[in-house]
Amino acid sequence: TIAVCRVNRLLDPLNARQLTREELSVAMSADTDETANSVFVNFNQDSSRLFNTTQLNFSSLPELIRVESSEGSKVVEVDADESTEAFIKKIQIAFSFDDLFGFKVFKDRKHSVQIPLLERKTVKQFGLTNGERVYVVITKSATDGHNNTDSNANNNNIAAERNHKVVHINDHIEDLTNSIANGAERRTAEDEVDVLLYGQSGVIERPPDPTACKHGANAKCVHCTSLEPYDETYLKDHNIKHMSFHTYLKKLTTGIDKGKFAMLENISCKIKSGCAGHAPWPAAICTKCQPSAITLNRQVYRHVDNINFENPSIVENFINYWRTTGYQRIGYLWGYYSAHKDVPLGIKATVVAIYEPPQESSRDFVKLVAPDKKNEDVEFIASQLGLQRIGWVFTDLITEDLQKGTVKHLRNMTTHFLSAQECIMAGFLQNNHPNRCRYSPDSHFGSKFVTVCITGDMENAVHMEGYQVSNQCMALVRDNCLLPTKDASELGYVRESSVDQYVPDVFYKDKDGYGNEVQRIARPLPIEYLLVDVPISTPMEPKYSFNPLKHLKPFPIENRLLEGHIQDFNALSTYLRQFNGQQFLEAMSDFHLLIYLTTMDALPLKETMKPLLEAIKTSNPAMANEWARSDQWLTIEQLMLANSSAPSTSSSHAATADMSSSTVASAMEGPKWSCSYCTFENDGNKSTCEMCSLPKET
Repeated sequence: TIAVCRVNRLLDPLNARQLTREELSVAMSADTDETANSVFVNFNQDSSRLFNTTQLNFSSLPELIRVESSEGSKVVEVDADESTEAFIKKIQIAFSFDDLFGFKVFKDRKHSVQIPLLERKTVKQFGLTNGERVYVVITKSATDGHNNTDSNANNNNIAAERNHKVVHINDHIEDLTNSIANGAERRTAEDEVDVLLYGQSGVIERPPDPTACKHGANAKCVHCTSLEPYDETYLKDHNIKHMSFHTYLKKLTTGIDKGKFAMLENISCKIKSGCAGHAPWPAAICTKCQPSAITLNRQVYRHVDNINFENPSIVENFINYWRTTGYQRIGYLWGYYSAHKDVPLGIKATVVAIYEPPQESSRDFVKLVAPDKKNEDVEFIASQLGLQRIGWVFTDLITEDLQKGTVKHLRNMTTHFLSAQECIMAGFLQNNHPNRCRYSPDSHFGSKFVTVCITGDMENAVHMEGYQVSNQCMALVRDNCLLPTKDASELGYVRESSVDQYVPDVFYKDKDGYGNEVQRIARPLPIEYLLVDVPISTPMEPKYSFNPLKHLKPFPIENRLLEGHIQDFNALSTYLRQFNGQQFLEAMSDFHLLIYLTTMDALPLKETMKPLLEAIKTSNPAMANEWARSDQWLTIEQLMLANSSAPSTSSSHAATADMSSSTVASAMEGPKWSCSYCTFENDGNKSTCEMCSLPKET
């Protein structure tokens, strides 16, 4: 008997059937590679002498290479002698990538060995054999225009649905996305703190117990042996609610396989593209392209273990807007990440400044205004100072007793900690600031972007609460599956499938009236399943990266259209008048002042700011004083003198002096006057009181 088997090129095993004599004759006489590559002939002992097996070209069978990417997995046929250029072009066709150079192909999961686009190097030379896997990393928008359009449409739908009383995004969601994610998209390398923690074991050393340890100094027992960073008893004893992300990675990569099969895959709620076996959704769907159902679980790890504000004045200056107007406010946190010593392999986010973007606000809502024209300049200043956008902060403060200075306690276990709308906003921002991770085939997993809410506590005092949303929430927000509810802030709602979008089933586990654990559909969904709380602290000894002279008034904050908060030349002159000629570095060490100098209309200094920013970063007074003698800063001093109302003799004296900041201050100094309302001593060139903003009595 002669059994001829045809190869299923996907996943099914060999389908064997017995051919007729006529089919066998055609197969044996075929000269094409296609027939030869798809037919196997097995001979038994009696029939092997009847045929010459050399008629079939077994060596020309193609290699089947499995390609994994963020768009899914596919199988590509390639010959062993085929060039890597042809192989990568086949990958481009299989995934419908527009740009051949918009993605990279790696041989290993850690993306350390790249397969280059070469015409004279073969697949065999790179060790790719039948059944091997390669990994694709998309470096830019390599997907087709249809997918990009769908993504933008999803983002617009998210913005249109957001209408909570505190946080609201306006309709310009595309401009806002490009604005806030501009700096994050440029960060393609891992953060320094991640590289540092990857090289640490995280093992917790324990000293010998004098009562339990009965061995010598060079020995260990069960009472003093080292613990792994993910030891549950240690975490519970030290009140660590969530293990750190790098501890979670250590747990995955510990064992016999040493993490060989550990892979962090990002959740996708979209139908996989490229399924050619049927018509696209909503006409049909299959198990290959259908996204899996999601069961929500409380995340056991967190990407940031502590939020640290360098000093209390950072928050106080931010809250002053609410104290002045009674309106809510949103700001972006700028700072850096570092190792957190109190948590094994933990990460601490340190905040050094808060930037307030253009926004409209009232007592009950905040609406961001896009695009932010200053965003690129803020990114420039922060990058030169070694800072990055690490989170966002918003206020939800309602006065309870004006005389006592108390606020209402609005957020607690009986109401909500974060509303569904705020969770969607947090997930939106975390998706725009992904965390680079070497264990993910997408090169990113989760986010270090944090959320800080300033509200009232149980004692009706102002306090801060820190959060992140889980990776599951990020996926639901990214794929436009999560909506807020209109009548309950603490509940979200998973969108139902429609002809325009397929939404997988989302479940969560709860207890019924009898105490039994039951599975429920996430319509509606308690937001607590999506939250990861992050503690907030301030150091015992405050640090001042900006505004080191605490007794002096800082420069006005941007985008505040209030009397006494406007950034202009008068504000610049008033601010510089507080410093003497030896304090130029301290005077320039103000984040909001640097933004004003970079973006002011009269003479933007962005092209000349790098030496000054380097001096501030390295705390170098000599470099700062050298920059103060530049032509650009001398021009600014002349403009300040021209804008002031000082007598002409003072201007003449200033022109012949050293042109330092102290000279400019003395040139603009006039007779002081005392406010009859608050007794504050004001400069003579002011017509209104700087403290109470009431007019000067004549």
